[in-house]
Amino acid sequence: MEQIRKLPTGIQSFEVLRTSNLVYVDKTALIYELVSTPVPYFFSRPRRFGKSLLISTFEAYFEGKKDLFKGLAIEKLETKWETYPVLHLDLNGEKYDTSESLNDALSLKLSQWEDQWGKDERERSLSQRFKGVIRRACEQTGRRVVVLVDEYDKPLLENILNKELSEDIRNTLKAFYGVLKNESKYLRFLFLTGVTKFSQISVFSDLNQLTDISMEEEFSTLCGITKEELLRDFQPEIAALAKKQRISLDEAIDEMTRLYDGYHFAPDTPGMFNPFSVLNSLRFGKLEDYWFRTGTPSFLVDLLTESDYDLRLLVDGVQMDSSDFSEYRAEKDNPIPLIYQSGYLTIHDYDREFRLYTLGFPNDEVRYGFMKFLTPYYTKVGSGETKSHIINFTKELRVGDVDSFLVRMKVFFSGIPYELSDDTERHYQAIFYVVLTLIGAFVQVEVRSAHGRADAVVKTDKYIYVFEFKLNGTAEAALQQIDSQEYLLPYTLDGRKLVKVGVSFDKEKRNLGRYLIG
Repeated sequence: MEQIRKLPTGIQSFEVLRTSNLVYVDKTALIYELVSTPVPYFFSRPRRFGKSLLISTFEAYFEGKKDLFKGLAIEKLETKWETYPVLHLDLNGEKYDTSESLNDALSLKLSQWEDQWGKDERERSLSQRFKGVIRRACEQTGRRVVVLVDEYDKPLLENILNKELSEDIRNTLKAFYGVLKNESKYLRFLFLTGVTKFSQISVFSDLNQLTDISMEEEFSTLCGITKEELLRDFQPEIAALAKKQRISLDEAIDEMTRLYDGYHFAPDTPGMFNPFSVLNSLRFGKLEDYWFRTGTPSFLVDLLTESDYDLRLLVDGVQMDSSDFSEYRAEKDNPIPLIYQSGYLTIHDYDREFRLYTLGFPNDEVRYGFMKFLTPYYTKVGSGETKSHIINFTKELRVGDVDSFLVRMKVFFSGIPYELSDDTERHYQAIFYVVLTLIGAFVQVEVRSAHGRADAVVKTDKYIYVFEFKLNGTAEAALQQIDSQEYLLPYTLDGRKLVKVGVSFDKEKRNLGRYLIG
């Protein structure tokens, strides 16, 4: 594919981006608004959403690198371009599998700062050394210090279910970040980014002047790409993608919207496109699941597999107060905060009267990628086999071969662990939900999310299937419920063939049991 312009795929350095003449979506008007006041900020966004580039942009601004901002909005807004000492801490590049690994990472960074600003041998602890660096940098330059922390929470996320190690890491970070409150008179600007807001960490309890702008409408577009920005800044690349895919320009935009758009970080705000997926799709001229190729965080997998959360609740969106999903409180039975903050859920709606948010999947890349990723953790079906099975599921339903469909479904249910006892029913439901959601990538599927609807309705060009599964009943009872509850009634005038499928579960075999087709 002919590359029309150079795209900043994977670039996290603002200086590299600008000096290499890469395409930049101008966020500097919002950045100027933030840097114009000495307010300390916290900002949460999912991985690969541009947080590191944002931090790098702040760094370039406070280092007075005016030439890098030529032609951008901030060039007309800023008149002074003053230089400040900048302490930039990036916790993203290390693995924190021991308490010592975090201590070593912080100590190394402090040593680098001490090489520049000097060292006092009386300062022994990490927090003492941090205080000393901040004060000396301020005294030597005559200007207050800028502190930028990228991925402040990575050490905690990596060990979220390791209580002992988490406690050690929490105590270390509490003391270290606590310096930022005690030394606030030496600070010009403080900005922390991360995936998760941990309610237990002192940076949010002790450092009470920290302003969380993660869900503020004013800064909802600070990271990511709006549709307006996509059409304004990437027209040549979109046209090239459309040509390569042999579709129209409008079809290319619609497909990118379906796959990559839909993130809302505050109510009634523009949908945001995932920048990592957008840039990769335009770079390679393909509409694929780029964000998922970078890997789902292990901490999220661990939390989901240990929780008893009913994944079916996510199908039409789950309602909750912002305090229930904007902060993480180490509750295994509520994985929603991490699912939301990791980028797998987003804000779909907001009830202003009751102050309730509705959360759901942002787009098809996330919806189907999330379910495909979870499949091996609920069944014995490996990730490499999943797509093949889903394609065959779809083909079988399209031609009316329900028997083959249900035989294939048994492959997924055969992986239920024997150690499950009270959780068996929930596990059945989760597997069924995952499989039906994946089939929904190819045909229309409605999975039950409220009382009074069939377990699932699957629509193909020629058939409409109504499924009812009985965990503690018979196949006959399942069919009878479809009739008595009139689940077929909404589709009687559709014109497609209506098929009822009643299925029972065999608890001894831990799999599908008898089924009837009507």
